[in-house]
Amino acid sequence: MRKVIVLEHISLDGVIQAPGGPDEDPSGGFAYGGWVSPYSDAILGTALRKQMNMPFDLLLGRKTFDIWAPYWPHHADAWPGVNTATKYVASNTIASGEWQPSVFLNGDIAEKVARIKQQQGPDLHVWGSGNLLQTLIKHDLVDTFWLMIYPITLGVGKRLFADGTIPAAFKVTESTVTPNGVIVVNYERAGTITTGS
Repeated sequence: MRKVIVLEHISLDGVIQAPGGPDEDPSGGFAYGGWVSPYSDAILGTALRKQMNMPFDLLLGRKTFDIWAPYWPHHADAWPGVNTATKYVASNTIASGEWQPSVFLNGDIAEKVARIKQQQGPDLHVWGSGNLLQTLIKHDLVDTFWLMIYPITLGVGKRLFADGTIPAAFKVTESTVTPNGVIVVNYERAGTITTGS
């Protein structure tokens, strides 16, 4: 069975919007695009490369696909597997694209992702894709959160956990803190929530 692994840059207050650059996603008037840049260092770079070099297919929302499709075909040296990975794209507005191989999913996305998880193949990596993430979380389809938690609060923006988040328990399987204060942590599902007596 394939796992859905969510990989996100996230602020202390849960914002995942536009970490990479000012023009990445200014929707809703978001003015802090590129907020991860001051925190880059060799330790974070090594952790990112480790994840990027694992076998994977991509599970992306349409907006993230639209941002990535014109960029990554010309930057394969930075992420060799991104162009050969199958891109599963959740979209009710587009059904094809030039960045291949791509499979476009519409309709009941949760049901289709659940079916893809049952197939043979590499794990499904989700980057960005805020709207898709809410569907995956609401339908309990996420197996692992690999998070880079930055020492910053943004106050506004799209958040990783929004309305519809289901109760779930996780365990830390790997973690490190970079010299610039970014906590890189891997959370894997750990069954149901237990409470004290």
